[in-house]
Amino acid sequence: MTATEPWLPVFGYGGHIKATTQELIIARGSNTRRYPLQTVKHLLIVGGHTLHTSAVTNLLKAGAAITIFDIDGTPVGYLYPYGYRPDEAVRLAQERAGPHRFAQPLARAALQSRLLLLEELYDQTGHDIFYAGELDFLYQAREELSASVTMENLRRLSRLTADMYYEILSRTLPPELGFRRRTSRPYLDPVNAMFAFGYAMLYGNCCVSVVGAHLDPNLGMLHEGAGSFVHDLIEPQKASMVDRAVIRFAREEISSGDYECGEKRCYLGSDISARLSAALRDSIDQARIDAQVRIVRDALLANAEFHVLYW
Repeated sequence: MTATEPWLPVFGYGGHIKATTQELIIARGSNTRRYPLQTVKHLLIVGGHTLHTSAVTNLLKAGAAITIFDIDGTPVGYLYPYGYRPDEAVRLAQERAGPHRFAQPLARAALQSRLLLLEELYDQTGHDIFYAGELDFLYQAREELSASVTMENLRRLSRLTADMYYEILSRTLPPELGFRRRTSRPYLDPVNAMFAFGYAMLYGNCCVSVVGAHLDPNLGMLHEGAGSFVHDLIEPQKASMVDRAVIRFAREEISSGDYECGEKRCYLGSDISARLSAALRDSIDQARIDAQVRIVRDALLANAEFHVLYW
C-alpha cells in the first residue's frame, strides 16, 4: 500500500518496523503492511514498538525523518538524515499567518459540531434538555462567530458556548455521577475523568499529524500557549470523536464499581478505562485528522481554501 500522507504514523504497541532498500515493512501479529520507501517522508512512531536498524538505515538513506512519541502523543526525539533540514517554510508560514482566517472557521465548526450532538441527544432523550432561550442563544452565537472581526470576541464566544454545551450535556446524564460542568484538574467526578481521558487520546493523535506535517504544535490561531495549535484542530472534533462515546459510557456502561472518587480526585478503574480506550480507538478518525492537517498545510503554503471537517 501507499502512505496516504507524506507522514506515516504507527500507533500503539507490539509492532515490528523494518525496511529493505525498496519498502518499509510494519508487522503486528498476523497483519503486515508494506509501503514503497519513496512515499514515506516522515515516520512517526507512537508507543512501544521494535524498530529494526534496517528501517532506520534505509529510511535515513532515502531522506526520510523519524520522530519518536510517547504513548500520549508527546514528541520525545527524532532522527534526521545527515544534512537534513526540516521544512521551515511550513513553520514560517504558520508564524506569519493571520490567526483570524483560521480561528473563525475553527470556532464556528466547534460550535456547530456541538449543536449537532445536542440535537441528537435531544431526539434520543425524548424530553427537553434546554432551558428557555438557551438553544436560541447558541444559534445566535454561531451567527456572531461568522461575523466576528476580533480575536478577543472569537475567544470569548468560544469559551462561553463551550461552557454552556457541557452544562446542557449534564442534563442528559445520571445525576448520581456528579457531572455538572467541564472542570479543570483534578477531576472530581467520573464523567470529567472520561472526557479528559478521551481528549488526551485525541490530542495525541492530532499532535502526531501536526508534527508529521512540520507544523508547530505551539503556534495556535484560536488558542494560545503550549499545544495551542493542536487544541485548535481538535476542538471541532471533540463532539463526534470523543463526547458521543463518553456520553454513551456515562449513560449505559459505567457502574459505581468502575470508579473511585475521593476529596482530591476521581479515579477510573482499569476495566472501564480499557473499554473506553477501545471505544475511542474506533471513534477517533485518524484519516479525518490527517486530512484536516493537510488542508491547513495547503492553506498556509499555497493559500488554498481553508475549511473544517467536523462531522
